[in-house]
Amino acid sequence: MPGENLTREEARERAGLIDVDGYTVSLDLRSATAPAPASGPRTFRSTTTVRFRCAEPGASSFIDLIAPEVLSVTLNGDYLPVDRVFDGARIALPALAATNELVVDARCAYSRTGEGLHHFVDPEDGETYLYTQYEPADARRVMACFEQPDLKAPFEMRVTAPAHWTVLSNAEEVGEPRPCDNGAASTRTFAPTRPISTYITAVVAGPYHVERDRYSRRLPDGTTLEIPLAALCRKGLARHFDAPEIFDLTKRGLDFFHEHFDFPYPFGKYDQAFVPEYNIGAMENPGLVTFREEYVFRGRTTRAAYQGRANTLLHEMAHMWFGDLVTMEWWDDLWLKESFADFMGAFSLVKATRFTEGWITFANRRKAWAYRADQLPSTHPVTADIRDLQDAKLNFDGITYAKGASVLKQLVAYAGEDAFMEGARRYFRRHAWGNTTLEDLLAVLEETSGRDMGEWAKAWLQTAGVNALTPQLTCDAAGRVTELAVVQEAPEPPRLPTGPGNDPGAPGGVPEPVLRPHRVAIGLYRRDPASGTLSRYAQTLTDVTGARTVVPELVGAERPDLVLVNDEDLTYCKTRFDDASLATLREHLGSIADPLARALCWSALWNLTRDGLMPAGDFLDLVRRAGGAETEIGVLQMVLAWADTALTRFTSPADRPARRSAIAEAALRELRLAPPGGDHQLAWARFLAETAADEQHLVLLERLLDGDARIDGLKVDQELRWTLLLALAARGRADEERLNRELERDDTASGRRHHVRCLAARPAPEVKARAWADVMESDRLSNALIEATIDGFGRGDRADLLAPYTGPYFESLERVWAERSIEIGMAVVRGLFPAEQGDRATLEATDGWLRDHADAAPALRRLVLEARDDLARALRARECEARTAG
Repeated sequence: MPGENLTREEARERAGLIDVDGYTVSLDLRSATAPAPASGPRTFRSTTTVRFRCAEPGASSFIDLIAPEVLSVTLNGDYLPVDRVFDGARIALPALAATNELVVDARCAYSRTGEGLHHFVDPEDGETYLYTQYEPADARRVMACFEQPDLKAPFEMRVTAPAHWTVLSNAEEVGEPRPCDNGAASTRTFAPTRPISTYITAVVAGPYHVERDRYSRRLPDGTTLEIPLAALCRKGLARHFDAPEIFDLTKRGLDFFHEHFDFPYPFGKYDQAFVPEYNIGAMENPGLVTFREEYVFRGRTTRAAYQGRANTLLHEMAHMWFGDLVTMEWWDDLWLKESFADFMGAFSLVKATRFTEGWITFANRRKAWAYRADQLPSTHPVTADIRDLQDAKLNFDGITYAKGASVLKQLVAYAGEDAFMEGARRYFRRHAWGNTTLEDLLAVLEETSGRDMGEWAKAWLQTAGVNALTPQLTCDAAGRVTELAVVQEAPEPPRLPTGPGNDPGAPGGVPEPVLRPHRVAIGLYRRDPASGTLSRYAQTLTDVTGARTVVPELVGAERPDLVLVNDEDLTYCKTRFDDASLATLREHLGSIADPLARALCWSALWNLTRDGLMPAGDFLDLVRRAGGAETEIGVLQMVLAWADTALTRFTSPADRPARRSAIAEAALRELRLAPPGGDHQLAWARFLAETAADEQHLVLLERLLDGDARIDGLKVDQELRWTLLLALAARGRADEERLNRELERDDTASGRRHHVRCLAARPAPEVKARAWADVMESDRLSNALIEATIDGFGRGDRADLLAPYTGPYFESLERVWAERSIEIGMAVVRGLFPAEQGDRATLEATDGWLRDHADAAPALRRLVLEARDDLARALRARECEARTAG
């Protein structure tokens, strides 16, 4: 990986020298269906013609390409010696003219890691499916290109592939396919795109199942905008594909963004491809958005899952303007597209679809991601310091997405929705097809809001860390509020290991102790003695600044049972409680009438648990008592995920069996009480499988799987069958023969991933050894199967089975980082970190590696520091519980 890196300074130097006029890229993909070679990677032919200008004739530069073999390089008609100009990742370009034409003929490798051009063979029918994924810099695995976001250009794609395949790219196909191989294959030509960045070019090819529709809209100038729509997935998933729902959401989103952005969708068609073995949720390739195929639901799932898919669809659509039409200059300003898309995804979800609860899920789920990321040693400002491509890869994180979106939500409250949207409209008109930085956006927002955006940006975009807001309340003898104040705490500095070389090792460094301005709503809640309901009876909007802010508007109000200092979730902060409010929540959390307020309280209580301020056992007790009253399925699923973390990470191994038994019994109770056939019933069934360890619970899982037991309304479909089997396999109650029989029943791509996960989850030394070897000592597995194997490897409570791998893990880190792709490297470093050990010895081993490898790649050190922080936090949480018990 180090040889494939590109620094910001190199990119800036090249951007000052080069202007790209256009690319013509010819890909020959006929080899995709041929037998795999006896040795070496499977390859395809890639021929790239680049037309570009040089500001300093006679200067030298380079173009990016990662390929096993370059056949020829021709610059302005002269052949360059391949062995001298190509180093495996770059092609040197000497003595450039004012105008240049470069032709690169290469054999590029198909990917099995989801980077570049991914090659997948469906085990169900043997069909081959291809798709590209490039962000931030993997287009160079498919074509020669200037791989940086500010060197935008038109792309004309030509693809030769089997004649019966569907082949798509960013633009519409033009003309008729040109047959070859006696009609067995054909070459398709696609219209040139408008100027776009390399990382959002795309090709999808294979015998995909395709459904089509059309979107029409009358524009203010009297013309009609027509957008052809397509939705596609593998043939094996076609029976599960709900394309009408996809098209309905697409049309609603297009209506919403046209109404608010006043800039017609600029990319012609709008295809959406659900593709196999995808590493991320989705990618905003203009005209050809790609999604992970897990969004095609094979079995019964919850409203929260459909809401999550809708949010992703709208997030990617927002990128057509924020990111594709107007693109950040360098990855420092990644937030210019991701934060806006994350905010607009939730904003449009609530305004334009049936998922009107979207802000509740945002407060509970997305912001939890941000809070965690913002307390890691690798925290960074929303506008980050991205030194190179490895930094960029790791900054697709909770800060860039969810914190940035939270900050934008705060900005809307600060500047006003109308001013915010008018700023967006001016931004698009002013910078269409160009590249921007933070200053460009602030300029238009200052124009439309009349506010000084520089101070706002400094406080919210250019500093790291999350503040905590705590209410301070005094009341008189008559039970009236005499003073209400909000105390603001600065972000805590990261707790780093001591010793030479143990710095944060990531962009951002140690966060400044900044106190930010917060526009907040403060709500007072009181419990009705008759109904037991906790409802808000008073609220005020106020600006919190400095260390302590007095709120006079609520003086004289009746004494509340609960004070919520970030009511309605207007700001980005950790909410704390006064003692009386916390006591109320311990007894009556499930009685809060407003679902958003309840979600905010769940999130605040989880932050207290993560911060070691509330024992994990108390949080589990809250889940047992109040979880069944949670009406919002997205909130419930998040709370249950937190409960699993509290159980497996934050409680001591000695207390864990009793805690597990109690929470599993609560899950069983709620499973039986939940409305038959509903989302809550399914969520509790999954949670029971996750927590079951006692004999009676495991027997019930076995009987549900075999059809010998029944819970009214609970359909044990194929997906739930694998969930139950995973739980049984991790407890040693499903052997290889049983798992193989299930694979025969579901021998699909999804079934194979489940099968691999279950096999690796079995609690036996030889099983763990095989899983370790499959991931660490071989590259035979695809990215999806590596992910499944790693997940299974860490399942169960048998830390003794994983103890032998702590030493080999640290010994292998630099080798893995050097030899494997960054995507696989990240999966290994994160997924195989010995967190299951969860003891001081593991923490010391981590600190030792960091101390002894100060010169390791900064991105690798960042990943290890993040894993260390999670482990140290778990140990602090256990100490909190021990102090309470003592």
